[in-house]
This record gives sequence, structure tokens and C-alpha cells, in this order.
Amino acid sequence: MSFLPDDFDSFLAADCDRERFITNRLAAAGVTCAVVPIDGSRHLFVQFPQSAYNPLFRIKTVLVHYDRAQNSPGANDNSAAVFQIADWAVRLTKRNGIHNVRIFFTDGEELGSGDGVASQGSFGIAAKFRSLGIVNDDVYVFDCCGRGGVPVLSKAGTASGGGSFRSRFASLTQRTEKLLRTVSARNWVSLPVPYSDNAGFLACGIPAVALTVLPAEEATRYMRELQRDKTLESAVMRHTAAAEKLPPTWRLLHTEYDNRLSLTEDAFVLMRALLDELASVLVPV
Repeated sequence: MSFLPDDFDSFLAADCDRERFITNRLAAAGVTCAVVPIDGSRHLFVQFPQSAYNPLFRIKTVLVHYDRAQNSPGANDNSAAVFQIADWAVRLTKRNGIHNVRIFFTDGEELGSGDGVASQGSFGIAAKFRSLGIVNDDVYVFDCCGRGGVPVLSKAGTASGGGSFRSRFASLTQRTEKLLRTVSARNWVSLPVPYSDNAGFLACGIPAVALTVLPAEEATRYMRELQRDKTLESAVMRHTAAAEKLPPTWRLLHTEYDNRLSLTEDAFVLMRALLDELASVLVPV
């Protein structure tokens, strides 16, 4: 699988110190990371030069979790996106001009699936943002982006909060849809997707969108299941949906089969284009 980096398998190894791996890999490419410890989680914040930012434009905060479920290699959840965004950070460091991107590699995302949103790593970041008055960033969460060629925008958050939140969330959603149209024309969808790091931000009243990737045939089949079963959407968000109604890609997650063989090259091509386009988008505040 030549499209995967040579050191990808090392990141999947059961004994890999993933925090150290990411910081060392970025440092070797001239990118500095700072460890941000919050509530027992150790997040990594990419430090771009101040010249990369302009206060006249909205900040784009990107989150990608680097922890993984126990007893799983975590190739798609979430190693693929970690590598995609780490390589993007290197490209951003080398480019001239502003991009207004800040990147967090988050820890503790998997905790939220069973222990509640307050225990999830991103909740601590979101709570810190809110305490500092940072509530107007465009927050993007990338999870499970290594398999397929169809970008999927999660519907999570569309029914959250009051009038002000809904207005800000709708604006962020519109900007994200425009981004997807630019990168993938009509080959993108908006579907119910289980919560990721977006849960912590939504719980703190900060709009955040989550993006994932699916194979085209799986996205189509999932849409048909949603049309047939009107209770499926809520079941997906509660993690109670029958496995056979979910995309096969999601059934691999948290298992030994979430390995390098499950990944596809088209996902990496798509993500490179999407991330580079996101960097070029500058929205006035």
C-alpha cells in the first residue's frame, strides 16, 4: 500500500507512544507542538508563526483525536486523519501568507463514547475556549477519514442550542457545505454520524462540525436505510443502531479489523485537497 507513509505501521503498533510519535514526526519536519494538559488529557497544539494569522478573518480551529480504542490498531479511527493533518501542518508551515488555522491533536476522544461528554478530551478544550471568550472560531473535527471517496458532513448539532447558537451553527454549516462543493462538487453528503470531538464543543455552546469519509456505495446504502427506517437517525446518535444498518466502514471501528488493509488511497487524495482548500478560505469576521 504505497500511498501510506513508511512509518504508518509504527504508529499502529500496540506499544506506540502516540504523543511522542506525533511531536517527533512534526519536529523532524520543522513543526513545533506544545503539550496542553487539561483534565488528565494531553492535547498537542501546533505552533504556527504569528505571521500566519490575521485578526480580520475568522480562525479555523481543526481537531483530530490521536487516541484509539483498546485492542484495535486504530488505522481509520483515527490514525489516517492524524497523518493527513500532520502532513497538512507541514505544508502550512512551508507556505507563505496567512492561513488562520490552528490545529489540535486531541487526547481522550474515545472516553466520551461510554463515560459521557464531560469526560471526553475535547470538552476540556471547549470549556477553556469558553472561559477565554473564544466562541466564534470555525471549529472542524476530522474523524475516520481514511476509507472511501465521499466526504460526509455530520448532521450533529443542527437541533442544538438557542437562537444565537443555531444562527452561528447554520453559518458554519453553510461555509462547510461550500467547502465540500468546491472540493467534491456533488459527491458529498450530510448524514447522521456518531459524535466525535464535536460533542465537547456543542455541549459548551460552541458551534462545531464533524467531517468523515465513506465509500460511495456505503454512503448510498446508509441513506437508503435512513429513508426506510425513520428511527435510525436517533438510534445512530444514541449508539443503539443495529450494526447491519450501519456502513461497513463503521462496523470495523474499535476492532482488530480497523487496520491498514481497510484504508483506501482515494480518501487520502480527497483529504489533501479538502484541507488545502480549507487553508485557503479566509472569511471576514
